[in-house]
Amino acid sequence: MRLSTPCTTTARQALSRAAVVVLLAVLGLTGVWSGPAAAADDVPWGVSTASNSYGSHRQNYGYTVNPGGKVEDGLVVVNHGTTPLDLAVYAADAFTNDAGRLDLRTKDTASTDVGTWVHADRSRLRLQPGQSVEVPLTITVPDDATPGDHMGGIVTSLTRTDEAKGIDVDRRLAIRIHLRVGGDVRPSLSVEDLKVHYSGTSDPFGKGDATVTYTIHNTGNSILAARQSASVSGPFGRWQARSGQVDDSPHLLPGETWKVIVPVHGVTPALQLTGTVTLVPLLTDAANSISPLTAVESTTHTWTTPWALLTLLVLILVVWGLVAVVLASRRRRRRAGLREDAGVQEAVRQASPERQTSDQ
Repeated sequence: MRLSTPCTTTARQALSRAAVVVLLAVLGLTGVWSGPAAAADDVPWGVSTASNSYGSHRQNYGYTVNPGGKVEDGLVVVNHGTTPLDLAVYAADAFTNDAGRLDLRTKDTASTDVGTWVHADRSRLRLQPGQSVEVPLTITVPDDATPGDHMGGIVTSLTRTDEAKGIDVDRRLAIRIHLRVGGDVRPSLSVEDLKVHYSGTSDPFGKGDATVTYTIHNTGNSILAARQSASVSGPFGRWQARSGQVDDSPHLLPGETWKVIVPVHGVTPALQLTGTVTLVPLLTDAANSISPLTAVESTTHTWTTPWALLTLLVLILVVWGLVAVVLASRRRRRRAGLREDAGVQEAVRQASPERQTSDQ
């Protein structure tokens, strides 16, 4: 597998120039491009594992070592170009970058794990055109190394100055080093910072959209990926809306985290919403077989206000109130009119006997 990092630029303190670092070949979980294949990208050298008791034509370095153990191996570097090369050789810790790919720390970034356990026989190589050199490697695992997976790589680096642009271009070829330190293997993932945001809908009787955000944390000591699913439901699990297909997370090294944002459509604004995230840890063994482990589920709650429906209800109540006021006013006027009519009739009735008496 061939991976490349985006170009990054930093100022050189001495010459006020920028350093552009391009990682041209760092292995993922299955393999690495090196040798002639890597040279196709205008990289005039290749790297490969040495042929020895660990095997030949290996794509990467992989060992199972107990704390305090030591491994001796080798790196083969070949100059495929037509000019001499001056290469730096160093080890570095691995990490998962923002693109979800396995990457290696640059030389000016301190390593704390495999990058400090691996020692090359030399830190620089001077290779003539066509020359091949095997660099002995020694890996010393500390006595207090934690059990489980540890990832790093051995890097060869060529720095050249682009005078026209005033930058230094650092091209790197690397091979992964995967160490499993003896002891209890405890694969574990957790869901952290789980939140649900409901964006609502303008349809009073319609459904809206929600966004589920969370962080996957590799809390175990094995390299894991996660198969993910998310859903949002109302009280008692009613009106459940499930997310669409969510891509598996990248492989995360022990201790690493990965932020995820999942849209969920067709969510009923049910006052209280429950967001649920389910992770199935995926463990890859040495033969690249994937084993799904016991699922991990996490939930959170949020309150929603169906503003469109409430607005409609308020409008209905206002209209009802106005209608009630009008009807009540009409009733009052009608009653007043009836009272007036009754008063007139009573006055007429009372006046009639008096008129009859006076006539007599």
